[in-house]
Amino acid sequence: MPTERITFAGHDGNQLAARLDLPDGPVLATALFAHCFTCSKDIPAARRIAARLAAMGIAVLRFDFTGLGHSGGEFANTTFTSNVEDLIAAAQYLAGRNMAPALLIGHSLGGAAVLRARAGIPSVNAVVTLGAPADPGHVSHHFEGALPEIEQAGSAEVMLGGRPFRIGKAFVDDISETALLPAIAELKAALLILHAPRDETVSIENASTIFLAAKHPKSFVTLDDADHLITRASDAEYAADVIAAWVKRYVRLCPPAPPPGAPEGVVRVTEADPEGFLQDIQSGPRHHAVADEPASYGGTDRGMSPYGFVSSGLGACTSMTIRMYARRKRWPLKGITVDVCHNKVHAQDAGLAGEGKVDQFRRKIRLEGALTSDQRARLLEIADKCPVHRTLEGSAQITTELLD
Repeated sequence: MPTERITFAGHDGNQLAARLDLPDGPVLATALFAHCFTCSKDIPAARRIAARLAAMGIAVLRFDFTGLGHSGGEFANTTFTSNVEDLIAAAQYLAGRNMAPALLIGHSLGGAAVLRARAGIPSVNAVVTLGAPADPGHVSHHFEGALPEIEQAGSAEVMLGGRPFRIGKAFVDDISETALLPAIAELKAALLILHAPRDETVSIENASTIFLAAKHPKSFVTLDDADHLITRASDAEYAADVIAAWVKRYVRLCPPAPPPGAPEGVVRVTEADPEGFLQDIQSGPRHHAVADEPASYGGTDRGMSPYGFVSSGLGACTSMTIRMYARRKRWPLKGITVDVCHNKVHAQDAGLAGEGKVDQFRRKIRLEGALTSDQRARLLEIADKCPVHRTLEGSAQITTELLD
């Protein structure tokens, strides 16, 4: 996944640090990601979601709000409203590159910010929130004990996530005065709400309030026992999968014509977990799968193995070829099941010349319907004519080049 490190001017002119995660190919759409309160653009959940969307052709801009991470400015001088203005500034930067965002994604307070910012970003037609509060004032519980000092002195230093932050009175006043529900009611975009029922930072009731305030189309998906920051890799993977599946319905993705020599387009495999073997497999913007190895081989067993995909290709092609023939003949074939097993056997055991081991695919076909014995025998012959069968039995040519 190519990534550009960029800066753009925020709401007050300070330069905000950002990463623009790009697809390994044409950009089919653009998303804008807003991180959680006092977090940064580089939290694991943001990285995984960005990687998943980039794999399907969606560029993702994630940036540090003013005064956080690598961005300029003073956090003590920011407010919830300034965060919303930073989001609009980010969208304007993207529009200047002909990449106006169609999707907003916000985590925690960033989720509240994208709900409010939508009205100022007309290109957006889909919004996703993760663990978002229905009321921005909810975040004040993080520094409740410092509120008297903030009121009296104008600001106070508080510890959040083990780090010191100075919270100003303007921030406290702004979140207490901001009414988010009217913005949700007038969102005018499809909404996906992701929230964990056991979220101890922002309770699940917030998701219910947002859902009830929003108009259709709207969806709610539980994150089960994920924590608020979605720190577990499996939870981030699940959230990324849900967002990727949902967004295809509401964000128009128009891939270009396939390149010469690739009639079905390019299948792109991208490493998703450098510590293990998990791989993102993307065929165009709409077809995604993951490959992995079993736990016994050092993987996490979150997807089929590479040989599993080869076997599934053989099984699917077999079933399709049988169906096309039976349909053309108008035979009463009601259903097809193909079981495929893969093994390595000695060449001599397989009745082949030569030494060493060869791949053996055992295929068991079940045909349902009032077929005659001759029809069943003919369909068995047709199974051997499926293109993937012929590819595996033939001599495929594989050429490889190393890209810069």
